[in-house]
Amino acid sequence: MKLELLRPTALAVIAVLVAGGALPARGQSISDQELFGKSAEVAQRALEVWGERDDPEALARVADIGYRVARHSGHTETPFSFHLIDMAAPNALALPGGHLFVTRGMLDLDLDDDMLAALLGHEIAHVARLHHARMQKRSTLVNLLSQALIVGVMVAARQDDDRRTRDPYLRPYDPSGREPTDGQVLQGAAAASLVLGELMLRGYSREFEDEADEEGQRWAAAAGFDPNGTRKLFERMSLRLPQSKEYGYLQTHPFLDDRARAATARGQFLKTLEAKDEQDFRVRTQAALLAYARNEKGLKPEVVRLLEDDALVAWPAGSEAEAIRLARLGELREAEEAKPLVARDFGALLAAYARHRGEVAEVTPESRFLATLDAETAELETARGEAYPQAVKVLEQGVYETSFLVTFASNWPQAPEIPRVALALGDAYSRLRQPTEAVTQYLAAWRAAPESDQGRRAREGLKVLAPSLNELAALQKLSEQDDDPEIRKLATERLAAEAGRYTELRNGAEYLKRFPEGDQAGRVTERLNTLADKLYNEMVLYRAVGDDLQALERIQQILTHAPLSPAAQQLREQAVLEG
Repeated sequence: MKLELLRPTALAVIAVLVAGGALPARGQSISDQELFGKSAEVAQRALEVWGERDDPEALARVADIGYRVARHSGHTETPFSFHLIDMAAPNALALPGGHLFVTRGMLDLDLDDDMLAALLGHEIAHVARLHHARMQKRSTLVNLLSQALIVGVMVAARQDDDRRTRDPYLRPYDPSGREPTDGQVLQGAAAASLVLGELMLRGYSREFEDEADEEGQRWAAAAGFDPNGTRKLFERMSLRLPQSKEYGYLQTHPFLDDRARAATARGQFLKTLEAKDEQDFRVRTQAALLAYARNEKGLKPEVVRLLEDDALVAWPAGSEAEAIRLARLGELREAEEAKPLVARDFGALLAAYARHRGEVAEVTPESRFLATLDAETAELETARGEAYPQAVKVLEQGVYETSFLVTFASNWPQAPEIPRVALALGDAYSRLRQPTEAVTQYLAAWRAAPESDQGRRAREGLKVLAPSLNELAALQKLSEQDDDPEIRKLATERLAAEAGRYTELRNGAEYLKRFPEGDQAGRVTERLNTLADKLYNEMVLYRAVGDDLQALERIQQILTHAPLSPAAQQLREQAVLEG
């Protein structure tokens, strides 16, 4: 069966990506400027499609370990950079420009530093040993990346991203300049999920996997990590991942048992060396990234921003890093100061300042930049204090929008008005049909002041919600609270019933994202796959009668909310066959 809804050019791109696997690059001098630029643009699009994981501490840990290992690879022709993806499936991937991606699911396996060094060493080896260029079936990498971008494949795949309707850059490319139809926009989004899904879900040959294991293990040991980390990595995966070759890392990196035995044998002859300071390596990486971002003509602003963020992660201190930090904080502050005083989110601003200050203080505690941050923080604290009486007055008047309540809770989380604010937010989210958020706020109001009028009303609101809730994530949250056995029992029973009969893919996907090891995760996954199969069959029928828009909508639902389902795998396989 052919997937005729996607344009032939896009399908050809998919096929080449599958044949070529993950795409490697060079180190710190960026010898191939064009290749690095295309790779950086694909990396930026990939973060849009997959979703970037906002966890600065985890990213700093990955970068610290990654740069220690990369330094020993001897690869200095393209700078390495590290990114976290908000994806439940445990996996990792390297692009040709040295952009390495690690998923949330991989970090959720609780890898120790030795295991993480083995994982990152493996992906670094794919780049350093140019495995993409040594594949038997391949296309010119620059042409491949150019095609992917020109045909509009790398567009945001999120269904709730309304930028697709107003930003021409996110729309499928049309040389005629005509406005794209809804079907064309969906087509570009579906193709994005397919292409990037293939990048994540397709691996190298066994020869290259073995070579990457060996080199990564050796470099990790040279960087001061236990070479047994490679064996422990595979053992952890064997214990924690479903024993299916179609799941996450097991699909892209098969034959774990054999690789674990090989790692054990190699480990006997490897000695852990003393860790050395990789600061110079990281500083030079930062310099290479910034030089490209500032000197290369025609870079899109979002790609420049990505490279600057990469440079900040590469080396978080020094004048260059401090300039980037001030620019980012300045953007946030300017946006807030454009709002009325009571509408400004001082809580988010102060949290951003505190994060940047902590990162600088950890690396260079003597930096004069800290005094600059402290002075601006003091100004924000003063403004927050001035805004508080005005915000309380607005609250007492009772005429406000939900956004005001959200900002109030962010600005003054310990204020005596918080139970009232949380209750009002719970009521607002209930009216907006956002039950998971409503449950969160009702719980907050109840726990903040359980004997107050607001606390009692919040508890009653939860009792009313529980028996009729359809949102699985909200039910799981209620079933885990210990304050009221009656509410817990109601939620647990309702969750058990809904896990096997919910009707929207989004509902199951949200549950699995928030509670991947929840009580009903197995049944929710089973139902998710059933619903995806149903949508797949509907897609086939709509395609048969020529209704491409309806068919594309179902393709997008499957790829967005059930990317690991058998139905999604069928879509990818069909795209490859058609290509």
